Amino acid sequence: MKILLTGATGYIAKRLLPVLISGGHEVVCCVRDRRRFDPSQYNSAGIRVIEVDFLKKETLTSIPNDIEAAYYLIHSMASTSGDFEALEKKSAENFVQHVSQTQVKQVIYLSGIVNYEKLSKHLQSRKKVEDILKKGSFHLTTLRSGIIVGSGSASFEIIRDIVEKLPFIVAPRSINSRTQPIAIRNVLHYMKGVLMNEKTFGGSFDIGGPEILTYKDMLLQFAKVRNLRLKIYTIPFCPPQLTSNLLYFITSTSFSLARNLVESMEVEVVCGENNLKNIIPVELIPYKEAVSLAFDKIRQEEVISSWTDAITGSNLEKGISRFINMPTHGCCVCKYSRSITDEDAVFDKIWSIGGKTGWYHANWLWKIRGIIDKLFGGVGLRRGRRSGTSLFPGDSLDFWRVLLADREEKRLLLYAEMRQPGEAWLEFKVSDNILYQTLSFRPLGIWGRIYLLVTYPFLIYILRGMIKKIAGPNPNKKNKRQLCKNPTVDGNKKPDS
Repeated sequence: MKILLTGATGYIAKRLLPVLISGGHEVVCCVRDRRRFDPSQYNSAGIRVIEVDFLKKETLTSIPNDIEAAYYLIHSMASTSGDFEALEKKSAENFVQHVSQTQVKQVIYLSGIVNYEKLSKHLQSRKKVEDILKKGSFHLTTLRSGIIVGSGSASFEIIRDIVEKLPFIVAPRSINSRTQPIAIRNVLHYMKGVLMNEKTFGGSFDIGGPEILTYKDMLLQFAKVRNLRLKIYTIPFCPPQLTSNLLYFITSTSFSLARNLVESMEVEVVCGENNLKNIIPVELIPYKEAVSLAFDKIRQEEVISSWTDAITGSNLEKGISRFINMPTHGCCVCKYSRSITDEDAVFDKIWSIGGKTGWYHANWLWKIRGIIDKLFGGVGLRRGRRSGTSLFPGDSLDFWRVLLADREEKRLLLYAEMRQPGEAWLEFKVSDNILYQTLSFRPLGIWGRIYLLVTYPFLIYILRGMIKKIAGPNPNKKNKRQLCKNPTVDGNKKPDS
């Protein structure tokens, strides 16, 4: 069966794709930027990748006409550009208009539980999208999920940050709201089970785990799994803005996502009665077991996807391809090279950079920069990296985004997503027993130049130390260096040092 998979670089789609492939299906993956998706990691000939942006009708022509089913997994809650409700509405309308002209028989939509009249802004948007999809010429099957528990999911990582970093928390009354969390394995089982199952055509089904818990229960049970003590104190009134700010600073979430999650906590999300369990028998996994299974994946370095895979910077939302070529004109370009004896060993160190490994030199300065970034609304260092052994284009790496990761060419290119008045690229390349390390910063306006002057001494200290630590002892004891060419937009050169 030929299946269209939208949102192929997202958390759920990356988990669903291996399931579909193992079922013998041909999967057409929709991505906005082909460079962000590497089909070779799935080792299957049944994957086809097409570039589609559902906000742009002209790109939808690349969708094949002979698709039989489609998964609609597009959402914009964490988007940094524009109103996510308007973006989701436009995407859904364009999808329906175009896909209705194909041979598609069924569309499967993963939404959120909406069985209460009072809905958060996020859940209201999810319901509107469902209403739009119902207008298509295909059979719509909607799965309405509670909080999804799995390694790399936003809710899992946020709870993990809170539990592992704080011995006690003071929370608003909404922490006692009820919810019905569900393990990612159960979600995937349902998503596979409804595929071309005529008994689910035209139906909307709430899916959740076997337990109804409060957010407080989830935190306390999570702490027990981790063998940690956690005290929770509730207060009668706490402004949502204050709660969002605290969640943003304590956890690795973005502020926009923190705000929407706090708003969602005000509404209880408990499954309504339906007959899906009779159509698709599933052994539901209890919450504590789901948490334990997630940590098993983390320990085994088998985290397939993470919520941080979502693009953060508004620039990168336009696609990472346009940032692949490092600029030099109007930039401060800091270049270092160093002779090495073992190319593979050196590149292995580069491949492991960031996250728990750190940046090999002056990690305390990196941490300070991460704290400053969070204070100004940036992502900070808390995102870490999805895996300690693999890197793919589009992955987050602390406050960087991977643009290019090529082990064969021994090249790694990163783009900065920290808050700063300008843009920055960091490249590592190994060739002919030489390690090349290049940072290019393109300042924006007068503040960009002031920022460059203030940070320049720290920048040079970090770069010099980092290449020495990565390269190891220099066999030739010669360190080639070329610093800061064209540091200003008007082309005036700063003397080489």
